[in-house]
Amino acid sequence: MTAPKIRLQLAEKLKRERQRNKLTQEEMAELVGVSTRFYQMLESKKPTAIPVDTLDKLAKALKTTPSKLLDFSK
Repeated sequence: MTAPKIRLQLAEKLKRERQRNKLTQEEMAELVGVSTRFYQMLESKKPTAIPVDTLDKLAKALKTTPSKLLDFSK
């Protein structure tokens, strides 16, 4: 079963934003308070679902908002 399109779009956006902020996956995991393995799954080709609280922490670590992370129009 393939991941829903929104998860794939978010995975790509997380990777772009993390790289733009010059952070490694390990650094992001630490900032968000998740394991490196879990964070790697968020950016993978088969991303896992993200709890809303984690989405908020991801946005804060990337100095943005959850709504901007979920804006795929760009």
